[in-house]
Amino acid sequence: MSPRHIPHAGLVEVGGLRLPFLAEGEPRRLDGSTVVFPAGQVSLLHPFGDTDFYRHGWNSWGPSGWRRLSGPPLRIEGSPERLLTADDARNDTPAAHSGSAVGALASPDRQTTLLLGALGLGAPRVGATTTCLWGTQEVPAGEWLLAVGEESAVFGTYAAAVAERLGHGRNRAGRVWSSWYSQYEDIDEPGLRGLVADLRGYPFDVIQVDDGWERLVGDWQANAKFPSGMAGLGRTITDAGFRAGLWLAPFIALPGADVVRDHPDWWVRDDDGSPLVAGYNWGSPYYCLDTTRPAVRDHLARVFTEAMGWGFTYFKLDFVYAAALAGVRSADVHREQAYRDAVAWIRQVVGDDVYLLGSGVPMLPSAGIFDGVRTGPDVMAFWDNAERPHDPSGVGAKNAMRASLHRRWLRPLYETDPDAVYFRRRRSLLDDTQRQAVQDVATILGFKATSDPIAWLDPSEREELRAWLTADETITQTGRYAYVLDGRPVDLSWVADDAYAPSPSTNAG
Repeated sequence: MSPRHIPHAGLVEVGGLRLPFLAEGEPRRLDGSTVVFPAGQVSLLHPFGDTDFYRHGWNSWGPSGWRRLSGPPLRIEGSPERLLTADDARNDTPAAHSGSAVGALASPDRQTTLLLGALGLGAPRVGATTTCLWGTQEVPAGEWLLAVGEESAVFGTYAAAVAERLGHGRNRAGRVWSSWYSQYEDIDEPGLRGLVADLRGYPFDVIQVDDGWERLVGDWQANAKFPSGMAGLGRTITDAGFRAGLWLAPFIALPGADVVRDHPDWWVRDDDGSPLVAGYNWGSPYYCLDTTRPAVRDHLARVFTEAMGWGFTYFKLDFVYAAALAGVRSADVHREQAYRDAVAWIRQVVGDDVYLLGSGVPMLPSAGIFDGVRTGPDVMAFWDNAERPHDPSGVGAKNAMRASLHRRWLRPLYETDPDAVYFRRRRSLLDDTQRQAVQDVATILGFKATSDPIAWLDPSEREELRAWLTADETITQTGRYAYVLDGRPVDLSWVADDAYAPSPSTNAG
């Protein structure tokens, strides 16, 4: 019988706090406000009591924000299917406050923040009670950073440490027009040619074709609505002076796809040997490629080489979290490492100059590979989601903006995309205050994108769009949710707060 593992107990002094801890070994001091703990499990007693806890979602759509410890946890409730798609279902804690990779506690006066964050993979999770801040890992794959100080400073310290370990994005998207939030899947070659023609003369850098062009999710060839093929549409976009962008969900496939029928051995398996259900969309479950198989890597290389041959050099990769789900793979590798290896392979195939935007990405394992990531759920042309009122990952402008505001600190790792901005008043349920908030959040996060066809905008809306795209705003943060944009005070506490969120008068985060 092997001896029982006993963690190391000690006392760490950091940032003016004396914190008893249990860990795999002694911490290594970086400076007076930061220390690094060994990989594995770590827990610390804290003096803050019933305070506010920052919870971070696992993937782009996962709920992120502050909650009082005495309140219910910030998580996806009542929908196992949505939880599987939008957060780390395997490590969900229905009765406890916890999130992915990083967590933080605010002191009662909110002048001090205590942050614990993972510096590697292994599905790290951080949680808290009124007495304890803890971190766990499925496998001991990375050290932990503990930082104490002013809120924006400790989040900045953590982001810089992750960037040093895992890397950061290099390319910039510029100003993006996407087909999704106006056309959705109802796109075809003649319609998109007309939209591209209307966009001539507007200061966009990228025109990105979203879902609806492919035969079926998993079969990445043009469907019958694109008789000239995607190469023809790629030429239309580039001849008009724009960079051509394309939506792909490279790791998943619907059960009816040819790739599923033709390659039954290519899929991550459940424990019973059947293809793992990786999520639900398009009215169906979908499966995930086992990216540890050489044949699957060859398949991915063909998909992206062909898409670049069509003239596309900007890719929005969606639902990619599926490659990081727990399941049976051909190689014995941790799920987050399997994911990172797969997206690194795509980056190798496309080269350093192609822009990769990730949606539904696991946030920490994507650092250093993606140039930009989505930071919240789909924005939509309405404020709240009446069909899913208790789902913070549900589509709608409120949830998208709320999650994104709480992820601005990620900008040292990659460009942060809060999703499309609406300038149209017709075909939208957003009032002017809500429209302005969506625009302000996109400005604050530094990613400018829209989906409004020019034909849907009246002359004043067109000028508003043009002015926003060309502006180079000066942004000063004056509070957790307070900013000054080119001299205009912007208080977004009404967007970011909910019944359990802290006061918006605290320092920036």
